[in-house]
Amino acid sequence: MAQLTPTQVADQTSARVLDVREPDEVATGAIAGSINIPLGQLAARQDELDSATPIITVCQSGRRSQQAAEFLAAGGHQVGNLAGGMNAWIEDGKPVA
Repeated sequence: MAQLTPTQVADQTSARVLDVREPDEVATGAIAGSINIPLGQLAARQDELDSATPIITVCQSGRRSQQAAEFLAAGGHQVGNLAGGMNAWIEDGKPVA
């Protein structure tokens, strides 16, 4: 599974961005078009994700999203992880919704 830079994530058009932060964290800003499934709910809600669509996981710092990426990859998903999470995204000047 690939560790992606903010620019690589921004350039992805076919992948689905999965934000695994808690709703109160997402409320402070998220990547436009991302879906939110908190890490603690991912196992129960993984059927909401299309296994044919590549997924990019994101959290605040990249730790929780790495766990999510490993879980999804083990289930057969194509997964990449935003290295550094939203901290890196914002630091790179990328837009938040």
